[in-house]
Amino acid sequence: MLGYALPREPNLRRTNAMPAEDAHLDAFIGAAAEALDLPVEPEWKPAVKANLAVTLRLAAMVAEFELPDEAEPASVFEA
Repeated sequence: MLGYALPREPNLRRTNAMPAEDAHLDAFIGAAAEALDLPVEPEWKPAVKANLAVTLRLAAMVAEFELPDEAEPASVFEA
């Protein structure tokens, strides 16, 4: 059983730390593709942008979730 309560409704608001504007996402995709020397076809960009926007929104939800000081990481079990 968890020692803390999960939020009932996730906070889906965007934070200033993530590029939410379309121009910012386009610039980020372009810079990442160039840095990785990864070709991104023009017809792929809408899907890449949509996936990146969802990923950033979910990352913001995780980052905003406050844990109590008593929270500890899960144990590691090895077979």
